Amino acid sequence: MLNFFRIIAFLEGVSYILLLFIATPLKHFSGNEQYVKMLGMPHGLLFVAYIAFAIFLRATYKWNNKTFGIILLASLLPFGTFYIDKKYLKPLV
Repeated sequence: MLNFFRIIAFLEGVSYILLLFIATPLKHFSGNEQYVKMLGMPHGLLFVAYIAFAIFLRATYKWNNKTFGIILLASLLPFGTFYIDKKYLKPLV
């Protein structure tokens, strides 16, 4: 399950970066909403999957409130899920 969560975290991070730094500027500067529509739904699903897996794995790995909060907060920050993978998830593998 942890490896699957790491994949979800990676994909969620990539989709967030693409949405923030490519799709949104294209929408605002060229009026092209195609990329936001194309990336928005997959990113939303990956975000929900990330949160659900974090909740599930919290009990399995006995994360305290601080660690769990950092893992959840990382999903809101660009590049946050990559930090979480390196600092919290990779050592567990």
